[in-house]
Amino acid sequence: MRDFSGTTVVTVGEGPEDVLVDGAGRVYTGLADGRIVRVAGPQGPVETVARVPGRPLGVEFLGEGELLVCSSEGGLLAVTLADGAVRTLADRVEGRPLEAVNNAAVAADGTIYFSDSSQRFRIPQWRADLVQRTATGRLFRRTPDGMVTELLGGLEFANGVALAPDESWVAVAETGAARVQRVWLTGERAGESEVFVDDLPGHPDNIALGSDGLIWITLPSPRVSSLAVIHRLPAPLRVLLSKLPPSLQPSPGRTLGVLAVDAEGRVVHRLSGEIPGFEMLTGVREAQGRLWFGSLTGSTLATVDL
Repeated sequence: MRDFSGTTVVTVGEGPEDVLVDGAGRVYTGLADGRIVRVAGPQGPVETVARVPGRPLGVEFLGEGELLVCSSEGGLLAVTLADGAVRTLADRVEGRPLEAVNNAAVAADGTIYFSDSSQRFRIPQWRADLVQRTATGRLFRRTPDGMVTELLGGLEFANGVALAPDESWVAVAETGAARVQRVWLTGERAGESEVFVDDLPGHPDNIALGSDGLIWITLPSPRVSSLAVIHRLPAPLRVLLSKLPPSLQPSPGRTLGVLAVDAEGRVVHRLSGEIPGFEMLTGVREAQGRLWFGSLTGSTLATVDL
């Protein structure tokens, strides 16, 4: 395990929750005000490339010149980089609005796998969902023809999504359960799900496939012991606790963490500690030996040479 020594912090705007890196080393992220911005490396300028409805969270490359953006209120969106045009790919399932679209992964054929964190709370109310333990998160698949189907339900705040290097399975993080599950997409086990990484030392947020073939997992906070106690209480008490001011509810710790695991779920890299000027690490992207980090609540990105 190593700490975050040598990390550089880059100010970009409020709430750069996820990060995405292109072949030229430029970094894309979505901000709390709806802007999608591009940063030309650690020392480069910050430019706005689009503005989307809702709160942008996960970002991925969709096709030539397009980004896929997960918007917690806007649904699953496609953004054209040339002119900033936005089109909606999915905002309802079986007639019900998708209001907590969080993260996604895109297959080579254009199939999109994405998470819907909760059916009761939007992303800004994530504390309430975790305290009440609604377990209403879902993992969806959207095929290129626009059909959306549920792959996995009953998730405790479904969060980050990542595909295996060979696309044989898709993984989804469960923040409340401190684990990552996966669903097999090909082979004899196609359609089956299993726990991929269990008993994580923190509550996972976004996850991403790196250029190194590893699955990178963010841990914005160590495990919160009081949350485990609350989860054992009767449901009515959990509802009452979720209505308390945030200062009286379980809160993330200051220690940040990132793990990288192989296809068997074995830990290959682990970073842990604090980063001055950076808080609540929620997004990670490994690109050619460099790590980039995003933050839901801060105003900076962070980067370090792995």
